Amino acid sequence: MKHSFLYKNGLSIFFLGLFLLSLFAQALTGWKTYNQELIEEHQQMINFLSYLQSGHFISATFENFESEFLQMVLYVVLTVGLRQKGSAESKSLDEKEEVDRDPVPHKNAPWPVKKGGWWLKLYSNSLSITFGLLFLISWALHLYGSKKDYNTEQLLNHQPTQDLFSFLSNPRFWFETFQNWQSEFLSVFAIVFLTIYLRQKGSPESKPVDAPHSETGK
Repeated sequence: MKHSFLYKNGLSIFFLGLFLLSLFAQALTGWKTYNQELIEEHQQMINFLSYLQSGHFISATFENFESEFLQMVLYVVLTVGLRQKGSAESKSLDEKEEVDRDPVPHKNAPWPVKKGGWWLKLYSNSLSITFGLLFLISWALHLYGSKKDYNTEQLLNHQPTQDLFSFLSNPRFWFETFQNWQSEFLSVFAIVFLTIYLRQKGSPESKPVDAPHSETGK
């Protein structure tokens, strides 16, 4: 059966669209908020493109990216070995699953599987590696943006600035960091725990509606 491009990619297109709209809305409202703060400090307003390069925007954007990618890398890695009885998000407590089997080269297999060796080893862990790298990049950009924003505020108040390494010990940066991390950890706990007892018919993230609470996995 043939399906349209939109039907085959609807989930990713929908969420990519929401992401872009939300990012634009964040940038626009952040720009207006920042300019309002500048007016209150009797400073000159900046244009939209300048705002996109400001620490205010960079920090706010990447501190959120950072927590999301941290959530995903931990989730991908920890669900390999950890279990939760009754959760739709957990592998079986006793039985081996399809994702545990050794890869076998075949006609339609991805090329690293056919290549074998280090390519196969790398590809076998490519999801966690990619999420890990995205987390580190986002964390570094959050640090850079937060430091830049902090120093801008310090200059406006005629206070001393900090270099990047000094700013690492600044509680402001870690407050921004942990307020995002804790929300991601809570959301993961919620999906793991609530899928034990609650259902959503038709969703691959839920067990079948008539499945017993004690059944682990989908």
